[in-house]
Amino acid sequence: MARYLITYDVRSSDEDGPARLRRVAKICESRGRRVQKSVFECVLTDTQHHTFVSRLLDVIDPAADSLRIYRISEPLDEHLSVYGVDLSFDFTAPLIF
Repeated sequence: MARYLITYDVRSSDEDGPARLRRVAKICESRGRRVQKSVFECVLTDTQHHTFVSRLLDVIDPAADSLRIYRISEPLDEHLSVYGVDLSFDFTAPLIF
């Protein structure tokens, strides 16, 4: 079993956005613990993880939504999967305002 951090951002301004948002939240609630509005912690077997991700990918709109799943272990960058909109941030880059 492994621990995962799941985060999502569903564009709720779309016509079907609120329904997608509710479906994603329900799927996450079925397998994990909400730690923030759109952030869940889950402990899953490999089979559960595969099924969980498949269910979420069936719901999100990859052109509008973002789903990020982090396997919590070191080194973290080897265990990060990004689906849909990628809003990655380089934490090592200098901040320029």
